[in-house]
Amino acid sequence: MSLPFPYRPVYIGEPAFPLIVLEGVSAVGKSTLAGILAERLKGAGIHTLPLPHSDWSRAVSTKLRPLPQFAFYLSGVLHGSDSIRRTRQLSPVIADRYVSSVIACHAAVHGLDVDMVTELLAPFRSYLEVPMYTFYLCCSEASLRERLAHKQDVKDDDIALLRTPGRLAQLVDHFEAVADSDPTAVLLDTDGRTPDDLADRILDHLAEALRAQSHRH
Repeated sequence: MSLPFPYRPVYIGEPAFPLIVLEGVSAVGKSTLAGILAERLKGAGIHTLPLPHSDWSRAVSTKLRPLPQFAFYLSGVLHGSDSIRRTRQLSPVIADRYVSSVIACHAAVHGLDVDMVTELLAPFRSYLEVPMYTFYLCCSEASLRERLAHKQDVKDDDIALLRTPGRLAQLVDHFEAVADSDPTAVLLDTDGRTPDDLADRILDHLAEALRAQSHRH
């Protein structure tokens, strides 16, 4: 669907720098890796949900019914895409969560099918910046439970992951399902690898893609 003119994204020009997205379950290592990549690439790290949405998210998760809640998170990722669009004119962007988290997490929390949530989001795809790569971080369930148990900034969603029967396994399955249909997806197993090891692998992917782009031009 073509968006009406006032709803179309504003572009200053072609993006000069790449967008890299890190996805996966809480505590899998996204934020640490995003910080390392931002430093190595001299880029900007963006968390979606960005401000001001991040300040409102706790109230939203407890006070809104599922459809208004989805609309809130969709609004956050649309707003995040505006920030990404501007920032890509100046530097690489590393996004800690993006569209896939909206789909996978909303579906898991409300017992919905991933395809249903994907379809609900589909009319807004043309507004969203497309990553060069989306790296889906994964690890064994035992490792994930250990990381969640030792996580410093524990949120309500993290507690629910551990205490709600079947929630963790369902969320992992949802991220796998979203990755299967994502043309930008690259799966990264974090078990036995340091954040620096993972950053090396991501930078190798990025360098290869940029070399291929330069050969085409």
